[in-house]
Amino acid sequence: MYLRRAFSFYIRSFAGLSRDVWMLAFVSLVNRSGAMVIPFLTVYMTQELGFTKPEAGLVMSCFGIGSVIGVYAGGQLTDRFSYYYVQLWSLLLTGAAFFLLMQIKGLVPFAGGVFLLSMVAEAFRPANFASIAAYARPENITRSYSLIRLAINLGFSVGPALGGWLAHGFGFQWLFIVDGATCIAAALIFFLYLRPKKEAHKPKTELETPVTVKQSAYRDKTFLWFMLFVTLTGIAFMQFFSVIPVFWKENYGLNEAQIGSLLAMNGLLIAFVEMPLVFRLEGRVEKVVMVSMGAGMIGLSFLVYNAVSGVLFASILSVFLVTVGEMFNFPFANSIALGRSGPSNRGQYMALYAMGFSVAHILSPVIGMQVAGALGYPTLWYLLVGLTAISLTGFWLLRHRLAPPSSESK
Repeated sequence: MYLRRAFSFYIRSFAGLSRDVWMLAFVSLVNRSGAMVIPFLTVYMTQELGFTKPEAGLVMSCFGIGSVIGVYAGGQLTDRFSYYYVQLWSLLLTGAAFFLLMQIKGLVPFAGGVFLLSMVAEAFRPANFASIAAYARPENITRSYSLIRLAINLGFSVGPALGGWLAHGFGFQWLFIVDGATCIAAALIFFLYLRPKKEAHKPKTELETPVTVKQSAYRDKTFLWFMLFVTLTGIAFMQFFSVIPVFWKENYGLNEAQIGSLLAMNGLLIAFVEMPLVFRLEGRVEKVVMVSMGAGMIGLSFLVYNAVSGVLFASILSVFLVTVGEMFNFPFANSIALGRSGPSNRGQYMALYAMGFSVAHILSPVIGMQVAGALGYPTLWYLLVGLTAISLTGFWLLRHRLAPPSSESK
C-alpha cells in the first residue's frame, strides 16, 4: 500500500509538464549519457598523461576560464539571437571538440584544448536555462528545471559508470569518442524534434514574480550578492568532480570502475528523489530557505572524511549528503534567478547564474589541489565546510530581499 502511494505520488510529480520540456529533457539525457571525460579528467591527466596534481589543477582552471567566457557569450547571443541556435551549435561544436582533445598530449596544448572545449560547451547553459521559460508552463518552472536536472543526472549516472568501465577495460580514449558522439546525437535530436518558440506574454506567476527586476543583471546588487554565495557553494561542490576522484584513487585505493559507480550514485539519487521532493516543497517552503539548507548539506559531505572511519561508509555517506544538498540548493537557486529576470534580460540573468559555476570551476580545482598538496586533505575539508557556512549565512541574510513581497505589502 505504501509503495503504491509512493509510486502514485512520484508519477503525479511529473504531471502538467509540456511536451517541449520533455523533449528538452530527452536531449539532455542523451547528451549526459556520454558525460565521461570531465568526471575522469583529473584522473586521466595524473595517471595517463603524467601531469602533477598542481598541473592538473591549472588545466581544470582553464576549463573554468573557458566556461566563464562561454556562458557570458552564450547569454549575450541568447538575448541577441535565439536560445535555440545557441544550443544547437554548442552541442555540435562540443562533439567536435572532444574528438580534437583526444589527440592532444602536451600540457600547454591540452590546457588550450580544454579551454576551447569548455568555452563551446558552456555557451549551452544560459541558452538552455532561458529556453525553459519559453517551453515550460509558467506555473511549472521549478519542476521543469528539475525535470531537466533529472534527465542530466540520470544520464550522468550512466555516463561515469560506463566511462569507468571503458577506461578500466579499454582505455581512456573511448571516453572522448563516446562523449563526442553523444553530443552530436543530442544536437540531431534537438534539431529534429524541437523548434524555436517565442515566450508568450504570461501573467505574474512563479516565473515572473513581483520582485522581477527590469534593469541589467549586472547592476542588480541583491542578485550579485546572491551569486557570490552561489559561487562559494559551487567552489565546494565542484570538488566532487575534481579533487574527490583523485582522493578516492590515492587515499582510498579505489579503481576507475568503483569511482564511476560512486559518481553514478549521485545521478541515480537525483533521478528518483528530486522531482517528488520539489513537487512536495514547491510553494510550501521559501526557496531561499531550501538554498541555505542545501549549502549546509554540501559542507557536511566533506566533514564526513574527517569524522567518519571506513572507506566504503565514508564515501557513500559523503555522496549521499552532497546529493541531498544539491537537490535542496540548485533547483530553487535557479528558480530564484529566473524569477528576477524578464523576457528582455533573461539571457543576462541566466548567463550570470551560469557564470557563478564557471568561476567555481576556475577556483575549485586550484584551491582544492593546492591546499590538498600543501596542507593535506583534512585541512581542505575544513576549508570547504567554512565556505559553505559563509554561503548558508549569506543566503539566510538575503532571504527577505529575494523573496516576493507578501500579499499585504503588494
